[in-house]
Parts: sequence; C-alpha cells; structure tokens
Amino acid sequence: MIAKLQIQLNPALYLRDPQSTDLGQKIIKESIFLIDEIGFESFTFKKLSIRIGSTEASIYRYFENKHRLLVYLIAWYWNYIEYRISYETHNISDPEEKLRIAIRFITSKLHDDDNFPGISESVLQHIVINESDKTYLTKKVDEINKEGLFKGYKSLCMTIASYMVEINPNFKFPNSLTSTCLEAAHQQVFFVQHLPRLSDIKKEEDIYDRNYEFLSTLIFNSLKK
Repeated sequence: MIAKLQIQLNPALYLRDPQSTDLGQKIIKESIFLIDEIGFESFTFKKLSIRIGSTEASIYRYFENKHRLLVYLIAWYWNYIEYRISYETHNISDPEEKLRIAIRFITSKLHDDDNFPGISESVLQHIVINESDKTYLTKKVDEINKEGLFKGYKSLCMTIASYMVEINPNFKFPNSLTSTCLEAAHQQVFFVQHLPRLSDIKKEEDIYDRNYEFLSTLIFNSLKK
C-alpha cells in the first residue's frame, strides 16, 4: 500500500485547510490544472467553481482571494522540493554530494508523485515556471512576508546554503547564490521556451539536464573562488 503523505503549510495561507476536506482537495487539484491551462491573469474563482461543480462562495471559505491561492500552491511546491531533498540526503554526510542532489532536484522535470495523489507535481511545476514571481512582485509583499507565507521558500534556501557553507565556510554569499539559482532554475526553462535569446540552452537539447549543468558550473565555480 502506498503511503499518502501531507505537506504541512502555514495556516495563514488559507481560511480553512483545503487538505482537510474532499472539496478543499478538489479546489487545489483543479486550480492547478486550470491555472496551467488559462494562466493566472485569466483565472478566477468563478471559472474554478464551474470546473469543480460548486459555488464561488464555497471557494472563498478556503481562500480569501486568488493571489492567496497562488501563494499556497507555490509554497506547497517549495515545501515538497525540500521534503524530497531532505529525504534523499538524510544518510549522506558529504556536503558536495548533498549539494549536487539539491541542484538536481531544483532543475529536474518533475513527475507526479503517488504519495500525494491530490497534486499533479508535473503541472504545478509549469505554474512555478510561469507564475511564481507573481507571489512576491506585489505591493503587499512585506505584509505577506510578515505573515510567514514565504517560510517554505526561505527554509529551502537556507538548507541549500548550509551545504555551500559546509563546502566552503569562507564563502560570503551562500543565501544570495542559492536564491539566485532557485530563481534561475525556472527562469532558464521559461527563457528557452519563450525568450530563447536570453539563454544558451537550446530547445532541441534536454533543457533540464543542460540547466543542471549550467547551475552546477555556476555554483561550484563560485564556491571554489
């Protein structure tokens, strides 16, 4: 029997925990597919309510607005990535090996994980690539940050940065390099697909393998210096 796990998120992300009810789980599952299909700008709770056969009011019982729902989805993604990295590295002592595993996870093309049947990780990754910057490029970013809604992203950043410090305790910019690479991991995929002259990775190549090569080179060369 496959164990069904839950990613624990900050309660400030929602009005009612969507993981606690069938309707909430349906809201999360279908919102991922709908945002991926039509984009966040065109996404509305009215369209989602039609898709799930419910009412707008029922969705507002879980999330105060669509931006908070997007923040929830992106937070889930980063918490999931940290969970996978922690699981794969918990018996490894070599910091360089742990860092390479982490880079592989942040650059890999995700496949759906049977441990989390209510979430399509592969589709959610598309949303992170195309929409994640909208979670913090807002006038209310400081307010959102004070609520701790970026805690999962920060935790992942600190975890990866700690590997860098283990490799080179004198390196001055572990958090800066980590956050830059976390953003680049998805920006490069976006650039290849939509703005190809902003990347040296080509569409005909394995984008994810080449992205791993790029970020590994950037990170380890920086740590050597």
